[in-house]
Amino acid sequence: MTSQLALPEDACSLVFATSGYEQSVPNMAQTSLDSDMVFRDGYASQLASITGSVDTGMTASLTVGV
Repeated sequence: MTSQLALPEDACSLVFATSGYEQSVPNMAQTSLDSDMVFRDGYASQLASITGSVDTGMTASLTVGV
């Protein structure tokens, strides 16, 4: 099985505010999870939880039913 993780917008904003990710900011402004071609039909079961920080590293966690 192949799937994708959806990442919370607030976590993406934190990462994209750091040096090296400036070019990703316009892309994020153009596409939301609600309008994304993969996730627009629902992403609640694919939305990862994010812990950590930009400075120390971030971890994405998602429980996947099998």
